[in-house]
Amino acid sequence: QRGGRIINMASVSGVLGNAGQANYSASKAGVIGLTKSVARELASRGVTVNAVAPGFVNTEMTEVLSDKVKEGAVAQIPLGKFGEPEDIANAVAFLASDDAKYITGQVLNVDGGMAM
Repeated sequence: QRGGRIINMASVSGVLGNAGQANYSASKAGVIGLTKSVARELASRGVTVNAVAPGFVNTEMTEVLSDKVKEGAVAQIPLGKFGEPEDIANAVAFLASDDAKYITGQVLNVDGGMAM
């Protein structure tokens, strides 16, 4: 039996860009391009390929940000808060499930509306 799921981790920075982080944004934009290209390559084999693009999430990486930076970030998020790791895990679980069997080549922004 052929088929499967590939779920890549991108970032809202790869979708929007981020001043001062060209290297990080470029690498995540590359992940998005890879996702779309491989999705086309593997579709005939029943493999779906998607990416999850987290926004700001409460992790060790964001814990070290100053309060001023955090406040500025929250001001850009329509839902008004950082996400939780479980929000990202739930998105990955959905894309890995049979419920997502007809979704491929997509980027799922899990960012509280930041990239809309």
